[in-house]
Amino acid sequence: MHRRDFMRVMGSGLAAAAMSANAAGVVPNHPNRPNFLIILADDMGFSDLGCYGSEIATPNLDGLARDGVRFTHFYSAARCCPSRASLLTGLYPHQAGMGGMVTRSDNDERQGPYQGYLNQSCVTIAEVLKTAGYRTYMSGKWHVGERPEHWPRKRGFDRYYGLISGASSYWGILEEERDRRAFARDDERILPEGENFYMTDAFSDYAVKWLEEQKGREEPFLLYLAYTAPHWPLHAWPEDIAKYQGKYAKGWDQLRQERYERLVNMGIIDAKWKLSPRDPDVPAWEDAEDKEDWDLRMAVYAAMVDRMDQGIGRVLDALRRIGGEENTVVMFLSDNGGCHEGLEDRKLDKPGAKPGERGSFVAYRRPWANASNTPFRLFKHWVHEGGIATPFIVRWPAGMSRKGELERQVGHINDIMATCVDLAGAKYPETFNGQAITPCEGKSLAPVFRGGRREPHERLYWEHMGNRAVLEGDWKFVAAKDTEWALYNLAEDRTELNDLSDAMPERAKALLDEWNAWADRVGARKPA
Repeated sequence: MHRRDFMRVMGSGLAAAAMSANAAGVVPNHPNRPNFLIILADDMGFSDLGCYGSEIATPNLDGLARDGVRFTHFYSAARCCPSRASLLTGLYPHQAGMGGMVTRSDNDERQGPYQGYLNQSCVTIAEVLKTAGYRTYMSGKWHVGERPEHWPRKRGFDRYYGLISGASSYWGILEEERDRRAFARDDERILPEGENFYMTDAFSDYAVKWLEEQKGREEPFLLYLAYTAPHWPLHAWPEDIAKYQGKYAKGWDQLRQERYERLVNMGIIDAKWKLSPRDPDVPAWEDAEDKEDWDLRMAVYAAMVDRMDQGIGRVLDALRRIGGEENTVVMFLSDNGGCHEGLEDRKLDKPGAKPGERGSFVAYRRPWANASNTPFRLFKHWVHEGGIATPFIVRWPAGMSRKGELERQVGHINDIMATCVDLAGAKYPETFNGQAITPCEGKSLAPVFRGGRREPHERLYWEHMGNRAVLEGDWKFVAAKDTEWALYNLAEDRTELNDLSDAMPERAKALLDEWNAWADRVGARKPA
């Protein structure tokens, strides 16, 4: 079937009952419990959406922001697998067995916090909401367990379509990658193929399909739509690339300045936070070689974000047609900041193939990732703001009257589980399938959605590949792998330029003690 002909007109559909826009919220077992649509982008930087300062066309996500709330201080868990684990379970990644990346081998001896798949001491949002009578769907990238016994339908999802493993060609699974990449429909391993297959479109198509399947059902639903876009490799349709080619010939230095100014003007960042200097490993644009190639790479990246937004628009249209728009909590975020990786060692790029085309297998690399993460520094993997700060957009017409507002309270990706459980009137279990379950670390965002204050996390913590941080109020203590800790006051210096650890040794020591205690509790690795 042609990708443009996939969708069908569904008719009027049975309207779902909705709460009034002034409702104080959902009470347990209320007949009008909300649906949940959780949309996750992959490797998208803080400033890559129009409503977060970008020049990229994202009208559908901008519309969500206009009709809902944008968070200015929301955090991921720094990388694909840990963030997905945290979102799905409401835990820190280590508590779910995903402190690192997935493992593929049946003989892998890793156990515990870094075993590479979700453990049995956690429950997923799907598993919890199913106990409360929800229908559960997923379309997209799983990446928290590659063996069939760890696939989505084994962890609470009724229907699934997508990429079980990590990054892949958007045109299908490459022959060279078939021993490392798995694609599935429900419990069946499949090979997506055909000249009209494009992964972002396919994930959007199946999200629409699952909403069609939901039509007429009385029970509420959870739909988790986890895109791979705009993760490398750079692949996009020619018509989408054409919108942007030539627009990045201005270079990354000017792009960062323009985005920074828009972020300040929007009120998303404070003007007293200075734009971080260009990354030290990135040349000035005027010194860059092969500017035409650089322009094309960023144009393809922008096209990938644009295409994702187009798909989100189709999903939102389907939600509207089935009568679910009013009483669905839509949440959008990214799993980490922009990705600096270069792919030079992958050897999957075919000679003569241009970025974006079939046969190419390249990334937009460190210079453009530095621009994606404006105004912050560092990238995916790191737990400085450039690696963990993410857009977070929420819209729920029936349950919140806030429109077009900015929210400055701090949120974390593990709060999504707690929020869904709260609004669904569900119960987070102490045991599940005979296993003791680790208590949820997240805290419900429901009071924030309604314009109130919630009791904040006393502290938030991170560790990934030796990068580590603790956040307590405005104070962040952070270190990259094999480097010394640094202390920042984010209220004054969210771009992390003024290290106060020497000036405030007692505060630094107290935060280090807290991080060490947390690492012991969750099993995070400490520096040697």
